[in-house]
Amino acid sequence: QVQLGESGGGLVQAGGSLRLSCSASGRTFSSYPISWFRQAPGKEREFVAGISWSGSSTAYADSVKGRFTISRDNAKKTVSLQMNSLKPEDTAVYYCAAHRRPNLSRSSYYTDPADSGSWGQGTQVTVSS
Repeated sequence: QVQLGESGGGLVQAGGSLRLSCSASGRTFSSYPISWFRQAPGKEREFVAGISWSGSSTAYADSVKGRFTISRDNAKKTVSLQMNSLKPEDTAVYYCAAHRRPNLSRSSYYTDPADSGSWGQGTQVTVSS
């Protein structure tokens, strides 16, 4: 499996932008689909965005579609989440995660946190109104 760590969270005003990064260690990073999830206080962890191991396919939750963009650089072992037009309801701890299985089809992404095999420690994003 891979080890993951997030960075880039912080406090931003509504309408602002943040870029989260997920850095990985391990030689097989490029074999795993990666997803971002978030968890707000008192709520369940929810899917935000996902990307296939090849980077050819992406998926977004309806609540962030058109505002967030996920991308990956397998050579640098990083996955980024560009978040624009942030809203107070985007406030949460954001986690990146790797699928529990490597070498899925090049277009496969995943949305269920139960399919994750590795998690980062999370990074706090707070959007003020």
